[in-house]
Amino acid sequence: MVRLALDPSLIPSPRPSKLAELSSCEDAGATLIEGDNLDALELLCAGAQRFELIYLDPPFFTQRQHRRTKRKRRAKGDIARTESDAFDDRWPSLDVYLATLQARLARLRSLLTDDGSVVIHVDPNTSHYIKVMCDELFGDGCFASEIVWRYRRWPAKTKNFQRVHDVLLRYVKDPKATPRFHQLYEPLAPSTLATWGKSKQRADVDANGRRRRSTKTAEDSPGTPMGDVWEIGVIAPVARERTGYPTQKPEALLRRIVQGLSLEGDAVLDPYVGSGTTLAVAAALGRRAVGLDQSPEAIAVATSRLEAQGVALRRARVEPLSSR
Repeated sequence: MVRLALDPSLIPSPRPSKLAELSSCEDAGATLIEGDNLDALELLCAGAQRFELIYLDPPFFTQRQHRRTKRKRRAKGDIARTESDAFDDRWPSLDVYLATLQARLARLRSLLTDDGSVVIHVDPNTSHYIKVMCDELFGDGCFASEIVWRYRRWPAKTKNFQRVHDVLLRYVKDPKATPRFHQLYEPLAPSTLATWGKSKQRADVDANGRRRRSTKTAEDSPGTPMGDVWEIGVIAPVARERTGYPTQKPEALLRRIVQGLSLEGDAVLDPYVGSGTTLAVAAALGRRAVGLDQSPEAIAVATSRLEAQGVALRRARVEPLSSR
């Protein structure tokens, strides 16, 4: 196995902390925890709760300070824009970035159920490093799939092919356990519809298991089993779900992940909650969701979004007991 040689001294340790509850709802559909997610994950590991699905959309090593843009239409019809800091994605080096992520991923693995999945959402600039890291952290046979999210965006002026995709790496906790998985489907191809209509096909095989022909059945086909390249549009500037938070992911993307890799009543964790898309989608689909973030702007946006959706919300804060 290829290993990612990181200086162990770069890998951070959590601080002794406690969880201070700010507000609580009985039968909360979502829990939002403010504070350093490494400290929060250490506290969660000490508890009994485990998660069937973990989705994380960490910083992408962009070396930028990301800001939230708020738009408000004024009486004259023009739009007023204000900006505020959302999160800082500037790092001393790639090794520091990877070591910071490794500390979190090690604890996320501990928080998975044996049949659970973790989905790490990154981009092609770092996905190869993170895959090598996760192969080592999770172990042989735990890599499940690489999903390519393809989207369209405003063209960049570059002498290169346009980058129009992100990478989602899926790992399982125990390769011997039957994974949490619900089959999703894509629409049938036009050529299939022209030949077979909407009928489900049945394969006629020979003694060696080779397909000889296909026949129609009376049952309608649910479609083609979902592949690992997903074409889902980014959020339009005027979309109702847009919050102005940078790097916000579309609900359609999270809906596919949550529906495919968890069941109603399952627990879903997002340690980089951002605008709260994961929690909003998970709660709407009947999952129990927990989100972590240290950005006050992210906590404010996610809180407002979940309350507007009518989600019963529990709020808490991680408070260090001592300084590092």
